[in-house]
Amino acid sequence: MGYTNQRVAYGNTLVELGRQDERIVVLDADLGASTMGKLFEAEFPQRHFEMGIAEANMTSVAAGLAQTGKIPFTNSFAVFAGGRAYDQIRQTIAIGKLNVKICGSSSGLSDFGDGATHQCVEDLAVFRAVPNMTVICPADANETVEAVKAMAAMDGPCYLRLNRNDYPNVTKEGEKFTIGVPTVLKEGTDVALFATGYMTRLAMEAAKELEGAVSVRVINVSTIKPMDLEAVRRMADGCRAVVTAEEHNVRGGLGSALAEVLCREPKPMKMVGIQDTFGCSGHNYQEVLEYHGLTKSAIAEAVREMAGI
Repeated sequence: MGYTNQRVAYGNTLVELGRQDERIVVLDADLGASTMGKLFEAEFPQRHFEMGIAEANMTSVAAGLAQTGKIPFTNSFAVFAGGRAYDQIRQTIAIGKLNVKICGSSSGLSDFGDGATHQCVEDLAVFRAVPNMTVICPADANETVEAVKAMAAMDGPCYLRLNRNDYPNVTKEGEKFTIGVPTVLKEGTDVALFATGYMTRLAMEAAKELEGAVSVRVINVSTIKPMDLEAVRRMADGCRAVVTAEEHNVRGGLGSALAEVLCREPKPMKMVGIQDTFGCSGHNYQEVLEYHGLTKSAIAEAVREMAGI
């Protein structure tokens, strides 16, 4: 079944996996109706745990469940999933390499109405810095389905970053997902445009807008960590410049991760992202994205600049 919302794709995939594996359990922190943990609860009430507004406790309980052989998925808004439970994530789950899957929903600016307190623009940086942690940021709902399946199959701690809103898919339904491996969505020779999450869609739109003027290679980086370093170098090779696009602070996220990889063979590089500031509230998602310069036009302008036109 096709989905256009990452949260809905996530919730339904958990149900599908729950039917196949009784070890899968789901924990929510009073937000099951938003994270779509409610879908799992409806079918498996004995394997769903409503922990209330207590993210730290939820995370500790998940760690304990993992120690007994369960595969726990914890759900909350991204800003709370890591922010309120960082100590438990670091000290218990990451150090112990426990098989806990952490889902940060409504990430980036996607919770446009609630403003900076409920938006999360630094989670990739936080989780990327935690040893033993896998960090996944799917491009769309189609990729979310396959990413959740891959998370359940892998052993070890993992963070999944999800958008709140509906938007068209850029990946194909059922397309193979391999943790750590970026994928080329469009070939090009002038500028390598690396994008993650929602910005992957805008990257594709920008590349299409530039056809005939700039040849843009679009790369979907859905795994922020681990990252296939040789694949990244190979995908940047042959292009004279690099542009990154992310719905995240430009400090510590996708752009920083790629700069660390490419610094040995440097190319001109520009990062499109949130410029080291908190989010804000707005009437709709697009308004907030535009305020922060996260648009197709901003990506296209960065590509033109790097291409020298």
